[in-house]
Amino acid sequence: MSSASAPSSRFGPLDVHLLREGSHARLYERLGAHPDGSHGFRFAVWAPNASRVSVIGDWNGWNDEADPLQVRPDGSGVWEGEGIPAQPGQAYKYRIWGPDGRYVGEKADPFAFSAELPPATGSRIWAGAHEWGDAAWMKGRAARNALDAPMSTYELHMGSWRRRDGQFMGYRELAHAVGEYVGWMGFTHVELMPVTEHPFYGSWGYQTTGYFAPTSRYGSPEDFMYFVDHLHQQGIGVILDWVPSHFPTDAHGLAEFDGTHLYEHSDARQGFHPEWNSAIFNYGRNEVRAFLISSALYWLDRFHIDGIRVDAVASMLYLDYARQPGEWIPNVHGGRENLEAVSFLQDLNRAVYREHPDTFTVAEESTAWPNVSRPIEMGGLGFGMKWNMGWMHDTLDYVHDDPVYRRYHHHRLTFSLVYAFTENFVLPLSHDEVVYGKGSLIGKMPGDEWQQFANLRAFFGYMWAHPGKKLLFMGGEFGQRREWTHEGELEWWVSDQWGHRGVQQFVRQLNRVLREEPALHQLDFDPAGFQWLEADDSDRSLYMFLRKPKAGGAPVLVICNMTPVPRPGLRVGVPVAGNWTELINSDAQEFDGSGWGNLGGAQTVPVPSHGQAQSLVLAVPPLSTLYLRAPLSPDVSDVSDVSGVLEKGPVR
Repeated sequence: MSSASAPSSRFGPLDVHLLREGSHARLYERLGAHPDGSHGFRFAVWAPNASRVSVIGDWNGWNDEADPLQVRPDGSGVWEGEGIPAQPGQAYKYRIWGPDGRYVGEKADPFAFSAELPPATGSRIWAGAHEWGDAAWMKGRAARNALDAPMSTYELHMGSWRRRDGQFMGYRELAHAVGEYVGWMGFTHVELMPVTEHPFYGSWGYQTTGYFAPTSRYGSPEDFMYFVDHLHQQGIGVILDWVPSHFPTDAHGLAEFDGTHLYEHSDARQGFHPEWNSAIFNYGRNEVRAFLISSALYWLDRFHIDGIRVDAVASMLYLDYARQPGEWIPNVHGGRENLEAVSFLQDLNRAVYREHPDTFTVAEESTAWPNVSRPIEMGGLGFGMKWNMGWMHDTLDYVHDDPVYRRYHHHRLTFSLVYAFTENFVLPLSHDEVVYGKGSLIGKMPGDEWQQFANLRAFFGYMWAHPGKKLLFMGGEFGQRREWTHEGELEWWVSDQWGHRGVQQFVRQLNRVLREEPALHQLDFDPAGFQWLEADDSDRSLYMFLRKPKAGGAPVLVICNMTPVPRPGLRVGVPVAGNWTELINSDAQEFDGSGWGNLGGAQTVPVPSHGQAQSLVLAVPPLSTLYLRAPLSPDVSDVSDVSGVLEKGPVR
């Protein structure tokens, strides 16, 4: 598939209409640099308030007299020129003069498909192609990306995951290294911190200037296509972190693009982000909405991306986000809600699910804004899923406590179940929790070295059993002790050491069991998939619950012991008689635990407990999580009967 457009890339009357109403979802096919038959390239840029625009580049010696663009007479504000003798790979910019004839500067192309290697700031002409080999993945990915599918995502920063002799690895080399490792670990998806072009590496990609260009730090657009293609062939989905909330004010970027506040609001109370020192998109301007929606669809159209994670949604939804009284402008109703951003996000989700119903969108939204992942027709924003930031903060606060004090904060692990099914939640342990002095995950765990690793394994076991899809930032899967830094690579050398190796093997096992057990993923977003057996045993810091599948599958019993006190002879009520198979024991020797457990399973006895007619008597190790899978009762002849049996237990 080629990402170069044919001569039909000319801007036409329909494009003008769609641009003006903000519904043009593929502006990248019309604006930017495109092959123009045998005559060279056609350039087109939206700069409605400019008085003069020229394209300058390698082919014309950066001479603004050589290739002036002409404004279209239809009032669209699009400047264009054809037959320009440029070549693929050459660098270029637009030289722009403002409405009063004042010189604005040299701007990178907002629709460039490629960019110069930073710190250079020019755009590059790209007309490449990639022969995709992921047809099997694309045909079947709807099931893999579905809400009832197992989803365990590995969040990854390309520049600091692994390096070669201290230097960045390219997209193609990373494709094989990441594909092999992530496949071996059993993750279903990779989420890439932004690969959209950004001038400052230390922004991790969250200060984007190239909304249609994969960063050149790791190679060409074809190379990034190869990366996605290879992961798909390994059975791994690719999610792209995408930032429509703000953009940097670098001179070559979108800020004051044509001498006016074109992409951003002119009033700093609406158009400047005080926390990130960046500009905020004007979501009320139709052309800006079309630009952003076109960017999202570009990655899905041309790069086969499986999901878009939208960054900093809360900052978009609230006009007073990170502002003091008097520093923001209320909406037309006098409220703090950004109604234009709400409308934009709904339009974005409509476009994604209309054009690519086998993909998904995820919101990083940190407040209690209602119905983020509910249909637009029900008043929702239309996202497929939402990060559960409250769960992340509550659980990390809990595990940071010394176990002797956990009895006083028992609710921190149960509170999330009060609201767990109000949204389609992803449970994230993201990069934000292991930077800026917050320490690593293993570093948050109390106690001596043995207890730290046992705590982390027990915590991961709880996380993988909790309703919701899973996301873990790189390095956490083997308990890296050093806080993450974008300079350098992960501490891979520790993954062969005691404790670290055990955590890594445990996460592998969790991913395997998550895939294989329908009870752990089919009803992540349905209260029918969860039942408390014991939620209030704060004195012993014990948690016991069932995860249930759709009709026809076996439930899974989960027990978490969050103290270093072993619990021999613990009686637990269960809904099905027979032998329950131990799937997970975080204290197993293969995970560098003590090896204390139940010899692979336990048989029920007809002694009532926890509102159930049957019970198990289990040895529960210290600081551990256990999973046990039920047999199908011989007295139950079909799937619906199993569900009926399960529903008889009380829910606390």
